This record gives sequence, structure tokens and C-alpha cells, in this order.
Amino acid sequence: MVDSTASVEFSASTPTLGIEEEFVLCDPQSGRPSLRNSEVADAGRELGIALQLELSRCQVETSTSIGTHIRDLRDQLCESRAVTADAAARVGCQMIAVGTPFYDPPIDEITPKSRYQRMAGQFGALTSGVMCGCHIHVGVDDRERAVQIINHLRPWLPTLLALTANSPISGGVDTGYASWRYILFGRWPSSGPPPYFESAQHYEVAVSAMLEAGVILDPHMVYWDVRVSDHLPTVEIRISDVPATVEETMTLATLVHALVVTATAAIVNGEPAPVVDQDLLRAACWRAARDGLDGRALDVKTMRLVTAHQAVRRLLNHVTPALSAFGELAQVMTSLDKVFDKGNGAIVQRRTLGRRSRVADVIDECVRRTFEGCTS
Repeated sequence: MVDSTASVEFSASTPTLGIEEEFVLCDPQSGRPSLRNSEVADAGRELGIALQLELSRCQVETSTSIGTHIRDLRDQLCESRAVTADAAARVGCQMIAVGTPFYDPPIDEITPKSRYQRMAGQFGALTSGVMCGCHIHVGVDDRERAVQIINHLRPWLPTLLALTANSPISGGVDTGYASWRYILFGRWPSSGPPPYFESAQHYEVAVSAMLEAGVILDPHMVYWDVRVSDHLPTVEIRISDVPATVEETMTLATLVHALVVTATAAIVNGEPAPVVDQDLLRAACWRAARDGLDGRALDVKTMRLVTAHQAVRRLLNHVTPALSAFGELAQVMTSLDKVFDKGNGAIVQRRTLGRRSRVADVIDECVRRTFEGCTS
């Protein structure tokens, strides 16, 4: 069944798109986190790339420019991964696209920036986790509209997480979760799926309450899985682990782009967003973090378990009209078939660990996949 949004002319006002990816830095020999992000950023500057320093000294973040189509950004994703890896190698590090490092970082891991030091003082051991995600920014310049879009996106958050899960191993062992990153992130009091908001004012009241309570130090610490950006005219979808490959990042970004366009069409048509119970949505996100793509998912519409593949196909059906309008439906279907067949990051990590029983082999495979498809 095709959604009623098919009647809307999607291409009339295609929103802009930008992508941020976070990466782990590790020692090439031991695989343990390397606390040298400042040096890597300096080397990156010499190579012409601006890297963002994250909370942990074993993390860096890249960002694309703003485009109107995912095809505008593919080469940038490949180049930023390659140049960042070159910068890391120049200072004796290795860069990997994984949601969490394979071993715990050493002490004194906090990046020496005043904001991060304040966070460490306020939140203590919460700041010790290393979590690398992928953040998709989709342009929405009206804040009221942005909050409505968030409401429409809420039911699809668990599926996006399951599709991109890429952090099953921590402390050298399988954690039992496809996305251990998401579980770690859930310790922050401002994390998880956002509530259903009646208006932009309702959103601002919630943020103000968190500020008053000391739950966040500033609006940038609103860590909801989807939020209104505090510094850009965008909706920012941030539930996903950093995908293992550029192709998976492209598929994620294309689906998110299509979800926002589909939500916008529904809003224009006067279709209200489904009001999904907050506890039910949290349960669905937990299930997605545990099972990833290789298990079952909680369908928040029927409140029944389905296969994760079925959940992804339901999402695909929902955004098919938008993907068709973009000319991206065939590519997304091909990419999803590939990940169903060969596995996403979490599945490949576990398969490699099971076959070879050495974390070092998993690291080698993850390094290879970080640049898969980016060389001719």
C-alpha cells in the first residue's frame, strides 16, 4: 500500500542535507584507544580538513558541507574518511568507524576543553564512555514545523538504530548488544527518544526545565535521538551508530532525508503524527539496540514483535514515494538487500569474532570496511 503522501510533489522544495560522522582513534598495534585527537586535528588541518574534537580524546568528528541530495555528499564522505585516516596515521593512530572502542580508554581521557571539563565536573563517571554516532542534519527553517517533524519521526527511530548498529564489542568481549553505544548513551539524563511535543513552545519549556534542573549545562547537551539543532536551522537525527561503511551512511542519510520530506508532506496534508507512548518507544529502542538487524523489533504501531528486516521494509514502504521522487529508490533497495545479505557493522563484527576468536581480527575487518567502496 502506498502512503497518501505520494500525491505531494516532493521535489518542489527538497530540504538541505548534511552529515556528521564520529570515529574512534586507536593504537595500530594493540587496538586500544589512543588519546591523541588534538594531534590528529592538527595534522588534519595541514591536510585541509577541519576535525571537531569530541568529549573523549580518542574521538574525532567530520562533517560534510550542505547539499540538497545525497549524491552531492558521497565523495565528501569518502574523502573525509580517507583524509582523517591519513591525519591519524601521521601521528601514529588508526581511525575506525565503530560505535564504541573495542577496549576501554585509559584514564584522563577527557578532551582538555573548558566545556568538556565542566561536563566532567558536573556529570562525573558519565563522561567516561566513548560513543561514536552519525548525525544527519536536514534543513527545516521553521521551528514550529521542525517540532512537528520530530513527532512524525519518533516511531521510526528504533528501525534506524537497528539498521546501523555497529558496536557489539566493548572491553574485548561481545556485550550482548548490537549497539552498546546506544545503551551507554542512555545513561545521560537528556538522552533517548524525545517526548511528543504539542508545539515549539512545549519543546522550549522542556529544554528550559532540563537547564533549570542541571540535567544539561547548555542546549547542545540535549541528547535526544532527534532534536531541533541548537545552532543550525535543521532537524538533527542522531540515534545511529556511525555506520561501518560509506554506503551504509549514504543509505541512512537517504532514508532520513526521505522521512523528513514524507513528514513534511503529511503535515501539509493535515495528517497528525502518531502519538506513540514514551515508555513503549523506549522499549522499542532498547530492543533495537539489543538485536540490531539480526533479530526482532518491537513494532510500535501493533505492539508486536516482528523481524528487524520486516521493520526496515515497513520504513522503506513508508518513504517509497519520496525516494522515487528523488530518483533514489532503486539504489536504496539495492543497498538494503546487500546489508540484509552480508550484514551491517554489528553482524560482521560478531561473525568475524566467532570465526577467528580474536578482537585483533575484528579490528582489521572494521578498518577495511571503514574505507570499503571508496577506492577504484
